[in-house]
Amino acid sequence: MTGLDAPRANEAVWRLLFGAWLIALVSTFSVLFVGEILGQTPCVLCWYQRAFMFPLTVVLAVACYRSDGAVWRYALPLAAIGGTIALWHTLVFSGLAPTALEPCGAGPSCSSANMTILGGVPLPLLSVGAFGAIGILLQIVRKKTPQ
Repeated sequence: MTGLDAPRANEAVWRLLFGAWLIALVSTFSVLFVGEILGQTPCVLCWYQRAFMFPLTVVLAVACYRSDGAVWRYALPLAAIGGTIALWHTLVFSGLAPTALEPCGAGPSCSSANMTILGGVPLPLLSVGAFGAIGILLQIVRKKTPQ
């Protein structure tokens, strides 16, 4: 990479990080809106997903501020684990996971009808999309960032 290409690469990395942060921020505010304003109590799997999305919002904000492309090393594992939990939650919601493996013995059900928003879109599926999009953006950042 020549000296003239470096600013463009940094700008591209910053835009990718900003996109990932924006997704994390919207996701965080959305689940807080659903829980606090709409009064929908989160299930166990929702809490686990929040435990990985909320830190992503902070970590990616700091990375944007610093234009730190190396953040993928820390943020990508958070997105991957959160996405895996969200995928499992989607399988539980859709009835594809065996009922013996459902983690929701107490509290709100992980597969109830109130786990939807916007006319029937499952919240766990939206979470899979958010974690997946963040993961994809971080993979692109990884490829654009010098090792």
